[in-house]
Amino acid sequence: MKYVVLIGDGMADHPIESLGGNTILEAASTPNMDKMAMEGACGLANNVPEGYPAGSDVANMSVLGYDPRKYYSGRAPLEAASMGVSLKEGEVAFRCNLITIENGLILDHSAGHISSGEAAQLIEAVEEELGNDVHFYPGFSYRHLMTAPFGVDCNCTPPHDVLEQPVKDHMPKGEASDELGKLIEASWDILAEHPVNIQRIKEGKKPANSIWFWGQGYAPEFPMFYDLYGLTASVISAVDLIKGLGVYAGMEVLDVPGATGYLDTNYAGKVGFALKALENHDAVFVHVEAPDEAGHMGNIEAKIQAVEDFDGKIVGPILEGVEDLDDDCIVLVLPDHPTPIALRTHTSESVPFVVWSTADFIRDEVTEYTEEQAADGSLGTVEGNDLIDLLVELGEAN
Repeated sequence: MKYVVLIGDGMADHPIESLGGNTILEAASTPNMDKMAMEGACGLANNVPEGYPAGSDVANMSVLGYDPRKYYSGRAPLEAASMGVSLKEGEVAFRCNLITIENGLILDHSAGHISSGEAAQLIEAVEEELGNDVHFYPGFSYRHLMTAPFGVDCNCTPPHDVLEQPVKDHMPKGEASDELGKLIEASWDILAEHPVNIQRIKEGKKPANSIWFWGQGYAPEFPMFYDLYGLTASVISAVDLIKGLGVYAGMEVLDVPGATGYLDTNYAGKVGFALKALENHDAVFVHVEAPDEAGHMGNIEAKIQAVEDFDGKIVGPILEGVEDLDDDCIVLVLPDHPTPIALRTHTSESVPFVVWSTADFIRDEVTEYTEEQAADGSLGTVEGNDLIDLLVELGEAN
């Protein structure tokens, strides 16, 4: 038996008045996920344990089969692993966003989805000026990394949680807050005068005029995915966080050219790499970031497009592709967490999931893949970190 897990990041939502009280999943055209619901079985997954932040780190750790209550130590160390940055004993990794501040407000957590090439020049300039006990590492688009010998217990707020709110109200608090605040403020002059930002302003784009720290933690210790489940696996994503989870889990991390983490990502490439991976592995995880980014933007049209693209360009081709495998295959589709349009940030509610198999051995009465219908599915509500066990049990029972 082969296993495919397709993750539409932030795909779940709340009812939206302008959509007639429908959620994004209810309003979008999703014939392939609906086919899975009609021919498979649904349920709800609780990917964020009580008391944990509703972040993609916690939620995707659950989806990959790891209980955050045992293994979670922060987001940034996972991204460090993806970037090949080894943390020394006592060293803390921080996510370092490039953001846009305007009139004292956090305007954009992604600096207009700045390109990786532009961002690398900015982070290199920050490292040249501020790197000493701390160090800055360029990542992808607006997502970067800082390492420091302090600050693990500091209270740092994700910028996407406080959009259009005053910077001064959300600066780091607690341990090492003075040092971290000084670094943020020191970046303002460096970035404001940089040719990359001068050119972006001329082109009517948002400048990346500040760094912002969050998601800090020490390096975690994970058991290997194979040791937990007896399966070899690979993971595909444009996001360093997901890649880092794969690194710590001992999965093969596949880099797809043109994978961007937004609407312009290389969907066909992700599908092709996933199907190829099944020739050598028992399982593959495919993560698509675009619905989450559209949710953070509060853009209904973009999120509908992201969900429809996920359905038509990822789910549909995967379902067709696994039909041609020599082995039977179980496909699981789900979000990691909701990213409601109205809130523009993550929430911790359970998310709808659907399980479908080429073996056609499981089916319930659900007819559409939506939050409401999945709640009535035969698989009930499960802890997210138990989903892989569920898939393996279903596969072994077939």
